Amino acid sequence: MTRINILLCDTFPGRLPSFIPNYESLFFDLFAAVGEQASYRVFQSWQGELPAEINSGELYIIPGSLDSAYDDKPWIVALMQWIEKAYSRGAKMMGVCFGHQLIARALGGEVSKYDGGFGTGIRASRVLDDEMKPYFPQGKMHLLYSHHDQVMRLPQGATRCAISDFCENESFRMGTQVITFQGHPEFTVAYSRHLLTNCSDDIDEQVRLAGLQSLDRLQPQGNEAARFALDLLLK
Repeated sequence: MTRINILLCDTFPGRLPSFIPNYESLFFDLFAAVGEQASYRVFQSWQGELPAEINSGELYIIPGSLDSAYDDKPWIVALMQWIEKAYSRGAKMMGVCFGHQLIARALGGEVSKYDGGFGTGIRASRVLDDEMKPYFPQGKMHLLYSHHDQVMRLPQGATRCAISDFCENESFRMGTQVITFQGHPEFTVAYSRHLLTNCSDDIDEQVRLAGLQSLDRLQPQGNEAARFALDLLLK
């Protein structure tokens, strides 16, 4: 049975609808949907709680946050230091949105606010990585998004896995040890619709409406992204 550690970077108070008990449950449901039998441990990284032991046979997930990965809040700095240590010890890591950005920064990349605005709804990115292509036979990966920050420069030695006109670094990996996604494989359409309907006052109205329309036009491929991540890191 796979051991999955979720290093929570936010609990999103006031943003979760009644049908989602907590943010980590989205990951429980995601991995169950792709048939992965797993046991979980959740760490409140945003409160300074981090795994004391690092096991190369387990998976460590750094997920989303309302904070920015380029901030130097004490808990963010501590998590960056943990990522560096974990990487040096061969830990298998998956980063999502904020986690994608923080792993990039911790390993030598660059993250900043994107002057092109918010990414919302479902977006298609072009798959570049040969390891990823079998999971997306149409050559495109559709994920759900909610972000304003982006990875502007990848860490040295990283492989860019996917790219789009809106985001140059949609996904990257470090060998078979790290895989990250700017999008949210764990999000559901219902949750994204809730966010765009009820929690988007800081998003331009045209961007918000386009995001909502994308939910009706496109199908997210979070399951495919999750299966690729698990197969890459743990098989």
